[in-house]
Amino acid sequence: MKAMLVQELGGPEVLKYVETALPTCGDDDVLMKVEMTSVNFADVKARYGKKGNAKLPFIPGLDAVGTVVKIGRNVENVAIGERVVAFPSSGSYAEYAVANQNLTFQLPEGIDLEQAAACPVVGMLSFMLVHKIARVQQGEAVLVHAAAGGVGTTLIQLLKAAGAGTIIGTVGASNKKAIALEAGADYVINYEEESFMDYVHTLTNGQGVDVVFDSISGVVAEKSLECLQDYGRLVHFGNSSGQTGSFMTKQLHASCRSVLGFSLGTTRKKKPHLLQEPAAQLFEALRLGTLTINIGNVFSLDEAAIAHEWLESRKSTGKILLHVSQ
Repeated sequence: MKAMLVQELGGPEVLKYVETALPTCGDDDVLMKVEMTSVNFADVKARYGKKGNAKLPFIPGLDAVGTVVKIGRNVENVAIGERVVAFPSSGSYAEYAVANQNLTFQLPEGIDLEQAAACPVVGMLSFMLVHKIARVQQGEAVLVHAAAGGVGTTLIQLLKAAGAGTIIGTVGASNKKAIALEAGADYVINYEEESFMDYVHTLTNGQGVDVVFDSISGVVAEKSLECLQDYGRLVHFGNSSGQTGSFMTKQLHASCRSVLGFSLGTTRKKKPHLLQEPAAQLFEALRLGTLTINIGNVFSLDEAAIAHEWLESRKSTGKILLHVSQ
């Protein structure tokens, strides 16, 4: 099969389009012919050797949509010929991929291919964050960082559907504001030009928000805690800045604030059963059209290096996809 292989750690140029062997399908596994896959920051970090423990050479990629061509003898939840969404263990930048049956989900009919390819990470992550981690309530004010990205625009839509009150987004460039506003944000600020902490306190008459969704970390996480009102929740689910934020215990107990962490990767590894409900809700929302995941760019598989360059440029908005086969 054709695949993108990381043969040495480094920049986008280390991604090589090569011929390689098909992955082995075990008794609990599903072999799928990949149609599309998405590009995630975790792929970039893995390429640099900053995430995961894959041994060189390896095929990057977290998720895929495609058709089942073989199943292990213990597999009961999917059948050969069915279209599925999966989190492959073998990497997804390839014509074929293998995934454990617990991380393979039947895809209902009526869902657009690009939406299906864009949904696994951003969709399941966003459902978990809104409904299981933050437990957003009717009328609550929310701050969403990186609001123009794939996760940001998905979070905003789910927050609106959940009945959240004021939704404030932050972006790193003024030309990204329109994307977050189109997704449903009430206000959007460019944090490179203004203080988002001051902006939040002005909009909320000094009260602060009930929930902050932070995937940036570092100083952004530290300032985000100060944006919370009493009993507020800071949900931390990434560190795209590459920095570490620090909190003091006295910032939490008297104010009754909470700092909540979540990792979709850890959940996939340790408690994959928790994703069954979010997957079903996600697919239904996509089928009904009540959720539309923002697609930024679509590249062919052999253009994966270009896709990585675009993602790292911070100019991208929405999900970046790789078209593998038809």
